[in-house]
Amino acid sequence: MKYEIIQMLKQGGGAIVNTASVMGLVGGSRSPAYGATKHGVVGLTKTGAVDYAQEAIRINAVCPGYIRTPMIEQSILSDPVAEERVVSRHPMHRLGTPEEIAEAVVWLCSDAASFVTGHAMTVDGGYVAW
Repeated sequence: MKYEIIQMLKQGGGAIVNTASVMGLVGGSRSPAYGATKHGVVGLTKTGAVDYAQEAIRINAVCPGYIRTPMIEQSILSDPVAEERVVSRHPMHRLGTPEEIAEAVVWLCSDAASFVTGHAMTVDGGYVAW
């Protein structure tokens, strides 16, 4: 955010969307380092949002659940049992798509979200709601 904020201060405002994860909002025992870093992204987002709100800089984060990407396809979805386990963690009983994350980011950057700052938006098929 360091360089984005410098430019946005010069131009009179803007919007930043950081990428965290649902693991930045919940605890998890399998990867404590990953969870800690994603919690850090959420904290940085909130702190930056408060610090720069009066400068017309909005800072938010998107927190995806499991998204159907090549990495997930290779590591998890190659095993039908693992796939069902991951899918069952989402009340919508499916994985998200990269396009669904992109739509959330576009909205957070748009004027339609002009009163949204410091928000960690889940795009997770209900993962965090359970």
